Amino acid sequence: MERVVLATHNPGKASEMAALLAPYGVACVSAGELGLPEPEETETSFAGNARLKALAAARKSGLPALADDSGLCVAALGGAPGVHSARWAETSAGRDFAHAMRRLEKALISQTDRAAAFICALALAWPDGRCRVFEGRVDGTLTFPPRGEQGFGYDPIFVPVGDTRTFAEMGPAEKDTISHRARAFAALAASELRQDGS
Repeated sequence: MERVVLATHNPGKASEMAALLAPYGVACVSAGELGLPEPEETETSFAGNARLKALAAARKSGLPALADDSGLCVAALGGAPGVHSARWAETSAGRDFAHAMRRLEKALISQTDRAAAFICALALAWPDGRCRVFEGRVDGTLTFPPRGEQGFGYDPIFVPVGDTRTFAEMGPAEKDTISHRARAFAALAASELRQDGS
């Protein structure tokens, strides 16, 4: 695989995915750069939404496409926001993750359990309709107030197990070794990619 469409309009995700693909010599272009439409996420699982986005981008572009669907699942909230993680950030002015983090803090005000997990499903699809899905997970706890300037989304409130820093306090290279997206990507790479770029 020499070139792949990153089926996202989120620059943070596109950058993280491109960095993970770089050692394999795969050229990346985002769906946003190609002007591809962003399909509505109508599935009830991360895998279903990733599959939907990857297949749509592969069919529209005529190239293999890699899509991510990921989110934060909070135990005390029954797994919410889960597949609705991005929607929790919706405001009349657009996406605002500071707003989403305040919503979470308010929802957890009477809870002592701050256990959470970031879950990622990566789908790799081809224009002929073939599709493979790979999943990754990282467990941790939520902390308030938000800390750190790196990363995106809920990174400033998520502390992975085994660390005291939030994802937003880690550099991108360090986060890329332990994140849910990195773990899903490792499974994809073992199955579909080789270091020589093929």
